[in-house]
Amino acid sequence: MNGKRVFLCQKTVKDGGRYEMTGKNRENYNKNYIAYVHSFDPPTQHFKNCFRAFIVGGGICCVGQFLREMFEKAVGLQGDELAAAVSIVLIFMGTLLTGLGVYDRIGRYAGAGSIVPITGFSNSVASPAIEFKTEGYVYGMAAKMFIVAGPIIVYGVLSATLVGLLYLFL
Repeated sequence: MNGKRVFLCQKTVKDGGRYEMTGKNRENYNKNYIAYVHSFDPPTQHFKNCFRAFIVGGGICCVGQFLREMFEKAVGLQGDELAAAVSIVLIFMGTLLTGLGVYDRIGRYAGAGSIVPITGFSNSVASPAIEFKTEGYVYGMAAKMFIVAGPIIVYGVLSATLVGLLYLFL
């Protein structure tokens, strides 16, 4: 067979002469293909991945809580001002770490643990902007900045508007 794979198919005239798999041939092909694909995949280590995500995500949240305590006790902020200050610092830290290339390494290590907190959102805005900066400020950075985060912002605003309208009328 010269190293070529042969798939058992039936040629149909009604479909313009295309080959179509039917019955057992299709089932065997699917099983063989799945086995072939799985032979290249390394086994997933779910517990290790979940543990890393938990530790890194929890660490980011602990940094946020530390900032909250420091702004509350040292600066005297309260309520919305306190929440805004902590969010601003975390967004700045996430963007700075993205610009330095550190957040990408954290993301490869922690997976979802690095994208769930607000720092992950700042990373999703800053990453495309940094990647496309060679195309210029308008067509590169500004246009590509919201490629990932844009749909999240749009659907977030739309769903918040719908919930607000429901709350207003009910």
